[in-house]
Amino acid sequence: MAKNTFRNPQHEEQPQNEPAKLNAWQRFKAFRERQPIIRFIINKLFKYILYGIGVSLVTVVLLKFVPVWITPTMIDRKITAIAEGRDSEIHSDWEPYENISKEAALAVVASEDQLFPQHYGFDFGAMWGAFRHNLKGKKIKGASTISQQVAKNVFLWQGRSYVRKVLEVYFTFLIEVIWGKERILEVYLNVAEMGKMTFGVEATSLRFYGHGAKSLTRTEAARIAAVLPSPNRFSIANPSGYVQRRTNFIVRQMRGLGGKAYLKF
Repeated sequence: MAKNTFRNPQHEEQPQNEPAKLNAWQRFKAFRERQPIIRFIINKLFKYILYGIGVSLVTVVLLKFVPVWITPTMIDRKITAIAEGRDSEIHSDWEPYENISKEAALAVVASEDQLFPQHYGFDFGAMWGAFRHNLKGKKIKGASTISQQVAKNVFLWQGRSYVRKVLEVYFTFLIEVIWGKERILEVYLNVAEMGKMTFGVEATSLRFYGHGAKSLTRTEAARIAAVLPSPNRFSIANPSGYVQRRTNFIVRQMRGLGGKAYLKF
């Protein structure tokens, strides 16, 4: 007798459909939809971020054309001086780039950031070197470019934090793209702290040399640049042995870079 091979489809095991796998973004969206409070917070945060980006873009574009008369660093120094009962007068005098000796521009580049004309805001080689140096437990070494210093001085508060570092990267990128090298250097030469309560090369030159920044000699400019790491510690008027040695070093670096022609952006 032939074996009955007929199978009732109703009794066959039906393959079960496996749920589709969700990617990370889909899982996040599903979680957000199930949590109204989380959704509310995320939406608000997103709006604030967009608002902050918009305000920062407008500010950076505006300051491409408008002199930077005051910075958070100036405000901090003034408040501290008032609290300590010291003279709180801020010495600052804005001068356009064409009215500043190119010796001054070259001196700060030779001292602070020799790759300034080439990089896009960040010197990754110097950053890696500083990281390795700091890992050895030695004295903390920085690697901020002139662009990063401008971003910190103009847009950010004093102190150290991860939030501030992220914002520093953001503003450095913006000014590199929107301002360009000449404007960044112009702002640096006008807002960098170069002496006690003294900001910018024009005010510094008038205060310590008795003439404007347009007339600065190579040695005078190099001495100003020599105190930049610690302008409240070192003196232009009464230079220590360290300041004198660093001044001579900067002069040699300026010569080695090829002089003022190095600043063709």
